[in-house]
Amino acid sequence: MVLFRALTVTFLASRVAANGTPDNVSSRLQVQIPKSLFKDGGYDHREALFGSPPYGGSISQTVYYTDSDFCDKNAIDPTSGYPRRENNDPWPSPFILMVDRGSCSFVQKARNAQHAGAAGLIIADNLCLCNDQKCLNETGSEDAFVQCENNEPIMADDGSGGDITIPAFLMFKVDANLIKQEVKDRQGIVQLEMSWAMPNPDSKVEYELWTVPSEEVSKDFQKDWKDIAKSLGDHSYFTPHQYIYDGVKSRCHGADGRNLCLNLCTNNGRYCATDPDNDLEHGISGAEVVTEALRRICVWKYYGQDDGVGIAYWDYIFEFLKRCDSDDFFANKDCINDVYKNSKIDGKRIDSCMEDSGGTTADSTNTLLERELDAASRRGVVVLPTMFVNTVALRGSLSTNTVFSAVCAGFHEGTMP
Repeated sequence: MVLFRALTVTFLASRVAANGTPDNVSSRLQVQIPKSLFKDGGYDHREALFGSPPYGGSISQTVYYTDSDFCDKNAIDPTSGYPRRENNDPWPSPFILMVDRGSCSFVQKARNAQHAGAAGLIIADNLCLCNDQKCLNETGSEDAFVQCENNEPIMADDGSGGDITIPAFLMFKVDANLIKQEVKDRQGIVQLEMSWAMPNPDSKVEYELWTVPSEEVSKDFQKDWKDIAKSLGDHSYFTPHQYIYDGVKSRCHGADGRNLCLNLCTNNGRYCATDPDNDLEHGISGAEVVTEALRRICVWKYYGQDDGVGIAYWDYIFEFLKRCDSDDFFANKDCINDVYKNSKIDGKRIDSCMEDSGGTTADSTNTLLERELDAASRRGVVVLPTMFVNTVALRGSLSTNTVFSAVCAGFHEGTMP
């Protein structure tokens, strides 16, 4: 188990390096005022994996910086911060708030900023990347070299970010210092623009969800999306993808054909998933997750691929989550057959699809799972779940409202149904 985790981290790290950034940033951060801080192409930043960005839109407001750590909601003082206001007035809405990184999670800072009335949040990084010589030199102390970080930070959800609606960016240290100097040292006004591009080339939106049967975050969305998918009809095309680990690259498939990662993998270690409860002896196994992933690929192949809507596919997901989504029934054949029946799916056809593609038990490749591995590599998927709309990775909460807004923004002007 430890070996598999270590190799998985190594594999993900190589994927990050290949894609340039850990989260495939598609948004833009720019200073509109003062013009001296305007930067061609905008400022490099990272997007939060929580909140609800206005895809296809932007937020352009005055930024206020507070040197409070913004971790204690009871200690927030809206009359503090920079630039100073006459009579110590509170931050005038709408505004973008800038706070320093550290002392608590990104989510906690965003929640407190939201409660304080901010329209958006910029978190100023307090560490240099160890390979960022400019940042290390400008920091100008030995501590910078000791406390630098090797990997770019990911603004991940700590598991409690479902209530966050405002968008948040992480701004790198050198750039953030320019903003802080302007508003704190010079008491100047800085207007920031946070914007989110959404390509809208034509009258049909293509969107895809990368997930795995055991992850929790997307389950509510998958339960609720069927009616919206039906309403969008042929104006959109959906593709569900199942994210699995390449057991060959993760060295779970031994040179002698042995499965070195036990019940985390199928096909003698070729295709793997993490154990949902981190207990190899009990509960749902990684191999069972891979098997269910293959089943869903086959369900979509025969009950969704042709029209890109997949009403029967969504029925299958709904029925599975209602009946089989537990340790006792996740891989129970009777439960699966019951799901087939209630979603009006030909179980024999799906079982044949799974076997004909290579199955999950033999020491051989599975064509459908190989296809998913290749698609994940080309798309650059790192974080689960991830929804792409017109090739843009959505950030923030995976809710029906967020996805629907993004899909609507993806239609060419005048073609929205």
